[in-house]
Amino acid sequence: QVQLVESGGGSVQVGGSLRLACAASGYTDSRYCMAWFRQAPGKEREGVAFIDSTGVTSYAASVKGRFTISQDNAKNTLYLQMNSLKPEDTALYYCTTGPGVVGACNHNYWGQGTQVTVSS
Repeated sequence: QVQLVESGGGSVQVGGSLRLACAASGYTDSRYCMAWFRQAPGKEREGVAFIDSTGVTSYAASVKGRFTISQDNAKNTLYLQMNSLKPEDTALYYCTTGPGVVGACNHNYWGQGTQVTVSS
């Protein structure tokens, strides 16, 4: 059974930083893609950052240069370092995983989400 558990969300002021973590278990495919998505109230879900088992990464234009996705394979943990946060980054952030590579990810499994709130 695949489980993804996000943590690290919270409230921060504009310009601040947060680091989200996603602890993954039960996924055994050696070729995989992991990603962070977010959804704000009244808005569509948005793919924020992607990474695959080869280490290739990709970012949405709205976060490029501010957010960094990384993974610690020894800890089976995915991270999202978020810097220079803006009010428009406020959303529920989800971790996903599935087979594929960056550009062709299958988001078969989702975590429960962690809330990020940025206030001015």
